Amino acid sequence: MSVDLSRYSFSEAGSDPIADLGLLPSMDQVRLVAAGIDVKNHDVSGAFMQINKSDVHCDTRQEGLELMGIKQALKKYDGLPRHFWKLLNPDKNEITRMARENLGGGYFVRVHKGVKIEEPLQSCMFIKGTRVGQCVHNIVIVEEGAEVHILNGCATSHAAEEALHLGLTEYYVEKGAKLTFTMVHNWGEKVVVRPVSAGQVEAGGQFLNNYILLKTVGDLESYPVISLVGEEAVARFNSVIVAPTGSRLDCGNRIELNAPKTRGEVIARVLTTGGNVISRGYIGAGASPVKGHLECKGLILGNGTIHTIPELYSCRDGVELSHEAAVGKIAQEEIEYLMARGLDEDEAASTIVRGFLNVDIMGLPKQLQKAIDEQIETLNSSSAL
Repeated sequence: MSVDLSRYSFSEAGSDPIADLGLLPSMDQVRLVAAGIDVKNHDVSGAFMQINKSDVHCDTRQEGLELMGIKQALKKYDGLPRHFWKLLNPDKNEITRMARENLGGGYFVRVHKGVKIEEPLQSCMFIKGTRVGQCVHNIVIVEEGAEVHILNGCATSHAAEEALHLGLTEYYVEKGAKLTFTMVHNWGEKVVVRPVSAGQVEAGGQFLNNYILLKTVGDLESYPVISLVGEEAVARFNSVIVAPTGSRLDCGNRIELNAPKTRGEVIARVLTTGGNVISRGYIGAGASPVKGHLECKGLILGNGTIHTIPELYSCRDGVELSHEAAVGKIAQEEIEYLMARGLDEDEAASTIVRGFLNVDIMGLPKQLQKAIDEQIETLNSSSAL
């Protein structure tokens, strides 16, 4: 769906730097917690925050980790000629053209060769105001043999009646490196979101992506593309998505298996309580032997819709690609099975939903896992179920 970009302002005044994120207004902190960001958590390797178009906080605590605003990185590294706009085409559509013409910030992450960072790196994109357009371009480079887990939370303030987020990200995972990227969204009923992401993974590298959306968003389209360009590279996407009434979502993931012995996996759990969802998945084999698997399961509670579009492509021998897709309501026999073991009907339904939205496989930090579990419990106790 096209976006009327003229409705939004990309030139609002900037925000002042914030030395301690714990000084943010309490209502903003609540919104951020629902996006997986606890500003009072100091067990992180670094923290970056952007409000509208301003980098308001940047702090690194790990040797071998570079973290800075994208504009600073472009100056420091002469425009990042090997990484900036190399995986994305600025002329692809209106979103990329707007991003090129109205760069309003973003972050640059570089993990030096061989550095394995144990504590997660925390980044946040926050929007305040009415009809604000936020346009960011992020670059993530994980050098040979390095490892990092980035927790990226995106949210709007309570007062943000309308907003637009254009978020571009390019990922570079070098030989034998590992990047885990967890994104948690907490937008709003009148927020339009257009993330555009692409990445490449070299030989023996791993790209693990977790995406969590449990709150209402007005209109979101997201379809990150990862290309595995070196032997034995791996990419995995795990998504847990809830679409309440008022949400329109068109989201999915694409993996290109472009080198021998590469593996790709796309796992999506989609639940609608009234929203409309298109759930896409694509794995293409451009080399052999390779393995790939798509899995999309949808659960309908209420009057929402789920449209799954799994795609597999290959023109080679030695390719193993598979997919599984299922959409439906909670089966009555499952309810009856749990009721026979002492649960009432509401408890039985909540137990099924909790299991369906299980995020244990994502390997999240304990504090984030707890916050997500609490949000799912709140969802389970709502009248929509």
